Amino acid sequence: MSQVSVCVYCGSRDGKDPAYGAAAEALGQGLAARGWRLVYGAGDVGLMGRVARAAQAAGGETFGVIPTHLVDLEVGKTDLTRFVITETMHERKKVMLMNADAVVLLPGGAGSLDEFFEAVTWRQLGLHNKPILAINTGGYWDPLMDLMRHVVDQGFADMSTVEMVTLVPDADAAFSALEGLLNGS
Repeated sequence: MSQVSVCVYCGSRDGKDPAYGAAAEALGQGLAARGWRLVYGAGDVGLMGRVARAAQAAGGETFGVIPTHLVDLEVGKTDLTRFVITETMHERKKVMLMNADAVVLLPGGAGSLDEFFEAVTWRQLGLHNKPILAINTGGYWDPLMDLMRHVVDQGFADMSTVEMVTLVPDADAAFSALEGLLNGS
């Protein structure tokens, strides 16, 4: 297999729990340790900045994608291995997902949820078959999974939609799951 690229969706803020930042840093370090490339939103703030700086500090390759209107707001991190500026948010999401072999969701807000649900929807529609993982730091994503099961219970999706998401407690579990999923086991 050629170099693995992992798209990480996460907050442009740190959040209230220091465990969120620690999870982002562990993910960035772990990607670099495996020789895997980080694909992310190119911000240098919040969890985005933490995952990228951790990957860089550990010698990892980084691929950041940011739309023109967010370069200043998210403090575009221009010292990445590859830095791409897009016209729109939609283009950003497409470039990120198409340049990745898997998706990992860390804690985040509306933007992270938008990216996550687009990846789930595209997989549901058969546009990709990439693994989608959510790192459930401190139970952060429990309400999301409850909502997804509610959508199924109410008849708006099949259980296969929920099963597209692998919920893991931390970065180590994410890497174990990804190694199995990317190797077809």
